[in-house]
Amino acid sequence: MGRLWRPSIEQRNISLLRKCSPAERSRPAPLLLPRCGRSAGKMAPVAVVPEVHSHVLAEFDCLDPLLSTLRLDSGRLKCTCLAVSRKWLALGTSAGGLHLIQKEGWKQRLILTHKEGSITQVSCCPHDEDFVAVATSQGLVVVWELQLERRGRPERVSVSWEHRGQAVTALCWDTNTLKVFAGDSAGKVSYLRAGSSKLGKGSGFVIFPVQTVTTVDSKVVQLGYQEGRLLVSSLSRCYLCDTEREKFWRVGNKERDGEYGACFFPQNKGLLVGQPPLLYCARPGSRIWEASFNGEVLSTHQFKQVLACPPLPLITYRNEPQYNPEKRSPQAIAFPKLLYFGEQNLLTWTDSAMYIFTPHNGQVLLWTEVKDVLDVTVYRNQLFCLHGSGRLSHMSLLSAERCVERLLRRESWPLAASVCCMFQHTISIGRARKSVPMDRLEHLRSQLSSNTHHELIGQLEEVITKVEPLDSACSSRRSSISSHESFNVLDCGIYRVISRRGSQSDEETSSLINPSTSEEERLKEFSFVQEEDQVEHDPQSSERTEAERSEQGLQFHLPLSFRPRPPRIALQAVKHSVSSFVKKTTEKINTLQMNSELWQRPDSSLPADMSAPFSEEADTEVYVDMPNTECDLLELQSATERAISQSQDPLMLLDSDVLVETLQEWLKVLERVFSPAELVESAAGGPSDVDPAGQDTGEPTAEKCERGGAAENLPQVERDSLLTSESKTPPPESIRVVSPKPVPPDLLAHLTQLATLYTEVSCFRKQADEQTLSCTTFMRRYFFLLDQQRVRNMCLMQKNQEVYASFIEAMIAVTQSSKVAEVIEKGDLLKSLRYLRELHPWSAPHLLAHSHRLYEKHGEAAVRSFPQFYPTITPADVKVMSHRSHFVAYLDNLVLAQAEEHKLPFLQSLLEPESLRQEWLELALTHDAPQRCDTLTPDGQPRCNAHCFTWGYGRFLSLLIRLPADLASKQKMAETCRSHGYWTGYISLCCQLQHRSQAFATICQLDDISLLEEPEGVAPQNLDEWRLLIQVAQDSSRAAEQVSNVNGGTLSNGSADSARKVNLENLTLRLARTVGPQRAMAVLEECGVHLVLSPHSQLVCELLKVAEKRQRATIQTLLERCDRFLWSQHA
Repeated sequence: MGRLWRPSIEQRNISLLRKCSPAERSRPAPLLLPRCGRSAGKMAPVAVVPEVHSHVLAEFDCLDPLLSTLRLDSGRLKCTCLAVSRKWLALGTSAGGLHLIQKEGWKQRLILTHKEGSITQVSCCPHDEDFVAVATSQGLVVVWELQLERRGRPERVSVSWEHRGQAVTALCWDTNTLKVFAGDSAGKVSYLRAGSSKLGKGSGFVIFPVQTVTTVDSKVVQLGYQEGRLLVSSLSRCYLCDTEREKFWRVGNKERDGEYGACFFPQNKGLLVGQPPLLYCARPGSRIWEASFNGEVLSTHQFKQVLACPPLPLITYRNEPQYNPEKRSPQAIAFPKLLYFGEQNLLTWTDSAMYIFTPHNGQVLLWTEVKDVLDVTVYRNQLFCLHGSGRLSHMSLLSAERCVERLLRRESWPLAASVCCMFQHTISIGRARKSVPMDRLEHLRSQLSSNTHHELIGQLEEVITKVEPLDSACSSRRSSISSHESFNVLDCGIYRVISRRGSQSDEETSSLINPSTSEEERLKEFSFVQEEDQVEHDPQSSERTEAERSEQGLQFHLPLSFRPRPPRIALQAVKHSVSSFVKKTTEKINTLQMNSELWQRPDSSLPADMSAPFSEEADTEVYVDMPNTECDLLELQSATERAISQSQDPLMLLDSDVLVETLQEWLKVLERVFSPAELVESAAGGPSDVDPAGQDTGEPTAEKCERGGAAENLPQVERDSLLTSESKTPPPESIRVVSPKPVPPDLLAHLTQLATLYTEVSCFRKQADEQTLSCTTFMRRYFFLLDQQRVRNMCLMQKNQEVYASFIEAMIAVTQSSKVAEVIEKGDLLKSLRYLRELHPWSAPHLLAHSHRLYEKHGEAAVRSFPQFYPTITPADVKVMSHRSHFVAYLDNLVLAQAEEHKLPFLQSLLEPESLRQEWLELALTHDAPQRCDTLTPDGQPRCNAHCFTWGYGRFLSLLIRLPADLASKQKMAETCRSHGYWTGYISLCCQLQHRSQAFATICQLDDISLLEEPEGVAPQNLDEWRLLIQVAQDSSRAAEQVSNVNGGTLSNGSADSARKVNLENLTLRLARTVGPQRAMAVLEECGVHLVLSPHSQLVCELLKVAEKRQRATIQTLLERCDRFLWSQHA
């Protein structure tokens, strides 16, 4: 009977294996949804959930075939615990096996066996997928290193018997190091550290001692670790341990009795980024404590009453979702464990339900009835549940529209329609159109059968009638300043509006561009009433007030700060602003007591009608009778406001010449206020002896600029070019980094905006005439007005050496008085780098100035330390400041500092533009490289064993060659490698270009048979390539014999060297190992080679023949046994 039943079991396992194949899993399988799609009879109407619910728990995958394949569905062998990470699903079994399942494709990769009992706990390392911790029923804790990257065998790197005889109840990894914390049923908490070869040479042989952290009063229920602190939850209390300082706290004062969990809650979203994590500890009666990172209880969340809401159904292929809107009684639940789940959610469960809370508002996101829950593990929004029967469930927390989208992709039509009807308040809003477009809903309705889903079709049609279009959602989003979908900000500070064809914003934009159509109607909505209390306001506030009033008339969904206004409205606002400003100025002058020492004008009297309405005469009189400094600033303020108002006109984007004219008019006023005469004053040490912070440094600005000049901080080649240019042209102006006059903060902000815009425009445009200030001159003269970050970005984009040198010179002068500059001047590189690291987060312009100082002081040693400042300091910055030989050293350190799997993508991201590839290749081939005479013969051919020379930047070169590129670039790189004698790279490029004959010829000339082995070399793939290789080797040997006959015989270094040479005998032996001795000799005869093998080679061939015969005999025996076994199964 057993034999008759066994074939059916095997047949079922084979069918299950076929179901789990990647090809079948990649497309939707209708077998996974049998009940929902083919239910007979009339369906009951789908109940609608309340609007407060927007998320669901959904089960899309069936893991039963996986358990059947692993034989974990039998009564004898069951799954006992589980863990999940980004890559793995780890399943512990009652037989002591640990199955590691790759989540992508659900493929079993490894099984780790333990003879120390069944697996009770398993935990995957969160920061290194190569490590897994396991606890057995006998109290053993093991850390495994999988060694998948090196394709080695998994090994135990750490073992602990600290909990022998006790049940290990919790495992937890350190978030930064390879440390595992374990807690048992007796309350003991210990940790063990794993040694690994990844930590450095010899680290894998170090055995770290197991240490006991603490012993609490009762069984350990749950462990958590975050930022150096360990959270221990026992049956009676929660404890917080600082593992570095060895300090312990109790969380709260009240005890409890039972299994209650606790966890850390990271605050890494929105405005809470950088804040320390919170603690959440379960309490009796559906309560949860919220505590600070120091263990102080902040509040108590009561969930007993909010859990009176009805449960949401689990969206699963196993049955149809049914929502019962009847309220439940309040639930007093003991939460056995707490887990951080999804985005800012808490997950807990009992044996019959799962609960997801949002603790920031004290509400229940959802709760769902799930039967027979034994254990749960999560990764982001994915949830894996182990049931008491040994069954596994894979669930996901999704919004309702995302759930419908995935169901539609799987062609689960009835289930998708049920979710649409159940969550119609979420599906009908406009933002859901991104996931569930209208055409998909129409297609869903067409897929439902009118015979079996008549009620469902009717409900779905009602939902479709309520559906809002996508444009309404976009319009509402554009009204929020937090949305970035309707505009973006350019580097120059201009806001670029992205209009959508057919949307409301297009109509509004067209109405702004063509204001003549509705200009009169808009003006009716504005009332410019001059009240008496407005006289006391500044002109900017009055202009902002009018802009806010105009917002009611213009229905344009953009923030007010960059909203353009129609010309007539803008003129009315400017007129009102100027009128208010003149009134304010008149009152101040009337009340001013004239002092003869301060006011040297003979006529100091003011006319009585000074407070008359605004006119040109009144404006002129005000400017003449006021002090020079205040008068100049008022004139500059008026010109600045006028220029800003004009520059915000969207028509400026279409005509850059108008923008340039506007900036030129503003520049004339700026030149009059900050005239070149004051430039001489500041260079002589007059009013610019004040640093940017407003403190007197006691040192003229000119001396600072001379000491920190840009010529001293550039490479030698650029210094020579600067010296040559200086001999032909007059010396440049000294840079002003401090304003010669005090400027109000609000005016300074507007001046910075216009000055930076002028610098960018003049840098990217050709100079029209000699009267226009060039970018360099303007920058040196008005650097105290510029936005340093935007100017730095401009220098990187334009790559103008003169502008960049002026910018660096200015930044060195700005940072001259800083503490870091003093440390750098002392010459201690390590101390300087430590000071710079303490300034994190860095300001790019200031860090760039300090980097120039470091390079001038320490040269290549400083450049090699710059990768730690990436991406604040970019390769483009280092290339400008350093010599070519130092720059390639920086590139080598920058790329090799990345993780192995990230090196190639990172190097690819740096190669922009593509022309940098060839430039960097030549840099690496010409620095720290062997002499060409050592690698190349006079006629440009490879020298024997020339590939054995060491190239200083060999690792960088190999990565550069392995990067994908077009055919022309690869051919150019191959020619460059050949001309420089870099034969390893040349052979690799020949393989990529499919020039295998050239690669074989080069290997024969290098005379090293190890190059015929991969991955460093090229291995022949078929007999034709072997024939070609034999022919090339024969020609090379003839040429070598001719040279030896002319120059005399050569000395041999013995058999060791001869075994590495590329000759016919060595090639024959290698071919015999590949295809067999007899076939190898046949290939030699086809090539016309008559070779007499040496005794050693003959012995090797005989051994190969014997091995081949025994291998054939073994295969024949195995085939016969398999045949007999199969025939016996049919009996």
